[in-house]
This record gives sequence, structure tokens and C-alpha cells, in this order.
Amino acid sequence: MTVDSIERGIVIDHIAAGKGMDIYHYLNLGELECSVAIFKHAKSEKLGRKDIIKIENIIDIDFDVLGFIDPNMTVNIIKDGKATKKRVALPGKIKNVVKCKNPRCITSTEQDIDHVFRLSKGKKCVYRCIYCEQSVSGGK
Repeated sequence: MTVDSIERGIVIDHIAAGKGMDIYHYLNLGELECSVAIFKHAKSEKLGRKDIIKIENIIDIDFDVLGFIDPNMTVNIIKDGKATKKRVALPGKIKNVVKCKNPRCITSTEQDIDHVFRLSKGKKCVYRCIYCEQSVSGGK
């Protein structure tokens, strides 16, 4: 399969296979007016299989969302045909990325409270609600 290169836009690469659609939904890419291409389960020497997303425009990307989904991906920002690579990292805190599922949490009863989770110490990719300590897993 061949896809044209882009002169201006964003390529999210090295996404764990099967996570591309999660990124598509979390970043609301379906609402964009520009072209968005998603490649699922593309061959990769490094990963075996991976997903890739190409966006034919430069938009604001929430790197915390990307890091929560898969901290090992890379983001290439392309301007005038030249790419600048940015690494994604596991964020220390996420805000309004996921919702707390604890029915007794204050976020369940108070509508205007942000859903904030902090990365647990000593537990890789596990986040805890700052209000009730409910855990949620991120990353791979």
C-alpha cells in the first residue's frame, strides 16, 4: 500500500497495533476538515505490527493523551516537507482523559469537577483518581 507524503501535517508513528482508533477517538480526529489516514497493523521491523496516523494539517495535539495510550509512540510534525520528531512520554497527571468509574467518587455527583488521575508511584502505567484513589491503567 502506498500513501502520498505530506508537505504540512502530523504523522503519529510507532503506535502499538490496535491503538490507532483509540487515538482517533480521544483526539476527536473525526471532527477535522482535513484528510486523516489511519493504518492499522502495518508491518514494522521494530514492533512487528504497528498503527500509523497521518493528519494533513498541523493541529494542537494533547501529548498527555498520547502518552496515556502508548508512551512509546513518536510524533512527526512536518512543515515544508521537513519533519521534526517529538517523543511521547508517560504523563505524571492526566486531566479529563478518562472518567472515574467509582460511583462514590465526587466526580460522579458533581458535574463541574475535572477527572484528574496521577501516575502511581512504583506501578508502571497505573493511574489513581486524586479524589478516591480508583485506579485505571494506561499505556501498553
